[in-house]
Amino acid sequence: MGASHTLGHHLLKLLVAPGRRRFERHLGELESIQRARLSRWLSAASNSPEGQRRGIRADWSWEEFARQQPVTAYSDYAELLLQQRERKQNLLIDSPVMRYQPTSGSTSAVKWIPYTKMFLDELDQVITAWVGDLYRQFPGQANGTHYWSLSWIPTDMRGQTAGDINDDMKMLSWGKRLLAYLTQAAPQEIALAETSDDSLFATLAYLVADEALGFISVWSPTFGLGLLEQMGRWREELAEALSRGHWGSRTSHMAGLPCPQSPRAAQLLREWNGAMNAEFFAKLWPQLAVLSAWDTAAAAPWAQKLKSLMPHANFQGKGLWATEGVVTFPFQGRYPLSYLSHFYEFQDAQDGRVLAPWQLREGQDVIPIMTTGSGFARYKMSDVIRVDGHLGQVPCFTFLGRNDGVDLVGEKISATTAQQVQDSLPLDNALPVTLLALDHSTHQSPGYVLLVECAPEVNRTTLQQALSAQLEKALLGNFHYKLARELGQLQPAACIALPHMREIYLDQCRLRGMIEGNIKIEPLRHWRGEVPAVLRDVLDAVAA
Repeated sequence: MGASHTLGHHLLKLLVAPGRRRFERHLGELESIQRARLSRWLSAASNSPEGQRRGIRADWSWEEFARQQPVTAYSDYAELLLQQRERKQNLLIDSPVMRYQPTSGSTSAVKWIPYTKMFLDELDQVITAWVGDLYRQFPGQANGTHYWSLSWIPTDMRGQTAGDINDDMKMLSWGKRLLAYLTQAAPQEIALAETSDDSLFATLAYLVADEALGFISVWSPTFGLGLLEQMGRWREELAEALSRGHWGSRTSHMAGLPCPQSPRAAQLLREWNGAMNAEFFAKLWPQLAVLSAWDTAAAAPWAQKLKSLMPHANFQGKGLWATEGVVTFPFQGRYPLSYLSHFYEFQDAQDGRVLAPWQLREGQDVIPIMTTGSGFARYKMSDVIRVDGHLGQVPCFTFLGRNDGVDLVGEKISATTAQQVQDSLPLDNALPVTLLALDHSTHQSPGYVLLVECAPEVNRTTLQQALSAQLEKALLGNFHYKLARELGQLQPAACIALPHMREIYLDQCRLRGMIEGNIKIEPLRHWRGEVPAVLRDVLDAVAA
């Protein structure tokens, strides 16, 4: 690691330490801090055209705000955001828009989230507390370079984000961001490469060349696994580029980005057979101190697989963080509410009551509602979390799963139910990818199909038959599913097991228009229309 990296870590630690201390210092002031967050938002919103149209007042209390303003979803803002982008005006809130961040959910619909100065200030609060705690909890990661995953944008959307390098470090204030860049293994200009494929190749080249890599942060563990597997597929091309310090045929696509050179890395790649094993990655990145990715609910088995490839590194899970805002983050081994960022409310998942964060009690299952500096008011998320304790007065949470469900014929299967069903299955060494709700399952009728990734040598027929029977039995525990089956509205649940199921699933998500950085393994998905041919053939054989 060079002198600039060492200096960057030293100065960045000094800059983020006050944010960590601030988060700790006010843990006993939850209600007053949160009411102050809301007052700040009301003041900015009441000065905006949309706020004035909706009659928002700066002097409202939380109780009045909750009475006057409804709970919202992205659809409530879509048309207004389109106008805001076209007119280049601040319609939602009185704060300049610095950029728009695209995201996608469980469908192909793209949502454009305004990252205003106020919103970025809110994110800076949590980033500094998180990074400050990282330096304290894992001091070894300060001895190496860092890789923070890009917010990947599809090739055909890059023209719509001109001027915006999709860099997760842009959530920091400019001073901290400048220092963070000094610690980075991969330069931000990678995002300017012509295609996502070229950006990925350049990312791998810089990471493979960096013997001092000390920290890797990716959101989805499946993205991290895909990155390592792609390294294996491209190992010969990467070795050639790193031995010469030249991009070869990709040069014209790299927007002037210099190619790293590393004879050591090139030699390691040439000696490697491409198989995923911990020994190779320990040789490649001997100083790796921390690996960070989602590790809860549907991501858990994939996070475990990623961890197994780099056991020499500490592992840290992610909190509940969406493009629209942050709810929790890892801090002192817990996942507390990011109470210094946005204003929060929570809907009780059992009785529907909306509560303030200071009203939550341990053991409650709740759905977050955020009011953020992007201009979103009482924006309801689709996640269920459980209060598992407190840091001072601040609630800490465990992520349970998504709240959005599927209702093909009235069976009302929720994502949390799908997760519980998958957790109950004896999968042995197989890994669940998702439970698909299909309009055309077996016999071209509606039904549920579990996608599973298995080893090539596994007897797939036996595995599929066993899991299909166990899946059906577990789903029949749901009253509405059982009724739909008895009425002949749904086909029996089925299972498809294939060696590369994760790649098949992710490819299909991309074909459906989802954004790379937002694709993740989820317990339940509804795929409308025809079943992809790669799955249709197996499904028909299962039903035969």
